Amino acid sequence: MSGKFEVYEDRSGKYRFRLKASNGQIVASGEAYETKAAAKKGCESVQKAAEGAPVVDA
Repeated sequence: MSGKFEVYEDRSGKYRFRLKASNGQIVASGEAYETKAAAKKGCESVQKAAEGAPVVDA
């Protein structure tokens, strides 16, 4: 099984996403969104931006 995005409602009623690795560890998390749909779009944005993205020293 590969990693997966989870969209959830936080304690303040905002929606967030987290990316979990296949072992269940959280490897990334997103900001707070007003709607679940907006959080899902955030997941899609990360998927698009990460595809082929290089790793660079900062």
